[in-house]
Amino acid sequence: MACLLEAPLRISVLSEVTATSRHYVDRLFDPDPQKVLQGVIDMKNAVIGNNKQKANLIVLGAVPRLLYLLQQGSSSSELRAECAVVLGSLAMGTENNIKSLVDCHIIPALLQGLLCSDLIFIEACLRCLRTVFISPVTPVQLLYTDPTVIPHLMSLLSRSQRTQEYITQIFSHCCKTPEHQTVLFNHGAIQNIAPMLISPSYKVRMQALKCFSVLAYENTQVSMTLVNVLVDEELLSQVFVRMMQRDQPIDMQLTAAKCLTYMCRAGAIRTDDSCIVLKTLPCLVRMCSKERLLEERVEGAETLAYLMEPDVELQRIASVTDHLVAMLADYFKYPSSVSAITDIKRLDHDLKHAHELRQAAFKLYASLGSNDEDIRKKITETENMMDRIVSGLSESSVKVRLAAVRCLHSLSRSVQQLRTSFHDHAVWKPLMKLLQNAPDEVLVMASSTLCNLLLEFSPSKEPILESGVIELLCSLTQSDSPALRVNGIWALMNMAFQADQKVKGEIVRALGTEQLFRLLSDPDSNVLMKTLGLLRNLLSTRPHIDQVMSSHGKQIMQAVTLILEGEHSIEVKEQTLCILANIADGNTAKELIMTNDDILQKIKYYMAHSNVKLQLAATFCISNLIWNEEDGEANAMTGSQERQDKLRELGFVDILHKLTQASDPNLCDRAKTAMQQYLA
Repeated sequence: MACLLEAPLRISVLSEVTATSRHYVDRLFDPDPQKVLQGVIDMKNAVIGNNKQKANLIVLGAVPRLLYLLQQGSSSSELRAECAVVLGSLAMGTENNIKSLVDCHIIPALLQGLLCSDLIFIEACLRCLRTVFISPVTPVQLLYTDPTVIPHLMSLLSRSQRTQEYITQIFSHCCKTPEHQTVLFNHGAIQNIAPMLISPSYKVRMQALKCFSVLAYENTQVSMTLVNVLVDEELLSQVFVRMMQRDQPIDMQLTAAKCLTYMCRAGAIRTDDSCIVLKTLPCLVRMCSKERLLEERVEGAETLAYLMEPDVELQRIASVTDHLVAMLADYFKYPSSVSAITDIKRLDHDLKHAHELRQAAFKLYASLGSNDEDIRKKITETENMMDRIVSGLSESSVKVRLAAVRCLHSLSRSVQQLRTSFHDHAVWKPLMKLLQNAPDEVLVMASSTLCNLLLEFSPSKEPILESGVIELLCSLTQSDSPALRVNGIWALMNMAFQADQKVKGEIVRALGTEQLFRLLSDPDSNVLMKTLGLLRNLLSTRPHIDQVMSSHGKQIMQAVTLILEGEHSIEVKEQTLCILANIADGNTAKELIMTNDDILQKIKYYMAHSNVKLQLAATFCISNLIWNEEDGEANAMTGSQERQDKLRELGFVDILHKLTQASDPNLCDRAKTAMQQYLA
């Protein structure tokens, strides 16, 4: 019964709201311009802070009418400005509001409005554009569609502090790609925005600073230009250093630190420059402290991780600054226990940032521990750290999982950690689970980590092998992603190193001959190198060499020939010659070389090559072919004698004799050792 009464009530309330909203829209069509102006002003007052009213007015068609009035030359400057203000207010509602405004072509209309000479109207248009463009649902490309827009916005920067604030904020939010950076750079963004860093307005200084941070990010051209810019006879880097001082607002300190970080990573400032070591790094470490807001701690940690990622010295300095390693452990303590929080808003805030905090901490730990053994030890000894990483691998947030596995990968570079912490916490189990079903970016990092866990000295290697990992790795080698193909084959290569024949047989069976040879013609040189590495590991120890070559010899020799004939790097050809040297060490396998005159001529060619590495590898092949077996069997001795005679006829002895005079000591020794076989 209650339901029957409730429906008409809803309808009447809705009718009332719609009728009120309809009244505002109807007034926009009044023939009296003064009444239209008053109607727009009343609408402005009605929508402030009222999302329901905003949504109603949009549904009732207020936006096209407001845009029409805004674009009419006959409309007064005041009316046009008020229309822009109302549109800006509507844009401050929900994301659906923004979508509706963009669909009504608000952006071209407002950009057109900027051609007007009236400053108040220009500022109103810019304020509205700023609100629309900072929304994540607005396609930023709309700013770059018309090539005259960016230069016109640059020309408006000098009009007022408001135009400076709004335009730089628009640039910051719409600079998303290297192409966008180039467009802004080419239209004089640096020269036009640099003077704003000493503006009397804090808002202008802040937006200019943010603009420089997005322009400099991973951009060498911009960063190299910024480093030479003078602002009021002071280098820009020094202006940024002043902005990082403790007496400046936190937002300013943090953004200035980002600017210097990005300039440093782009190669414009040295990592050992005092402005990085003594100013930027300590500033970012400060941002990680408990005193800072959660958002600031996230941004500080992520920026610091990025700053020191490639530099071991910065990692060492950071690890002993303000107890950073221990400080980061606090990032995992959010949200606080519910009983301790009486404020629901605070709990909601903590929950919202908990994932971001864990992600940032994992990223920073990964960066800190990427090179130094002592730092890795310090990280793993931090309270419950390994348990936290293991938990992170199964978090609901993909970003946290990625950061956790990145941290694990960083620590897995340590022999000591592989033998201790990784083994004690059976890290391989959650890692294997993660590999079953994850996005590609997580798979790449997880499979890289697995490669390290499969190294011969890792205690995790055996249990991983028993878990049926071979099939999984073989499936990775068929991925469209070169990084996943590399990791799949790399892990198999590590697995095959000094493995028994059973494991090697399983690898060859699971991978399949066809896939193995497909990988040997992979366009990615890293995939090719690792496949050659796998083949080299499969072809180690004589019984294994003979067994593999008896079943796959023809195809392997064919692949080797193609690689030695092809346009490949020195490293690839060296690895291929090393495989031939392994085959030459087999008891029966070596006959596949001795009966193949084409291969013998190629070995001869590489013995006389200009590259010492290739000469050495080719000489190693010949050394193995002519080796006198020590088992004393008559047929074995006869076999080596026959091989020596054939190779002498083909001119190999003459080449070896020349190589005994080689300037490279290793090559000289290898040639002398081979020559001694002829004298034995």
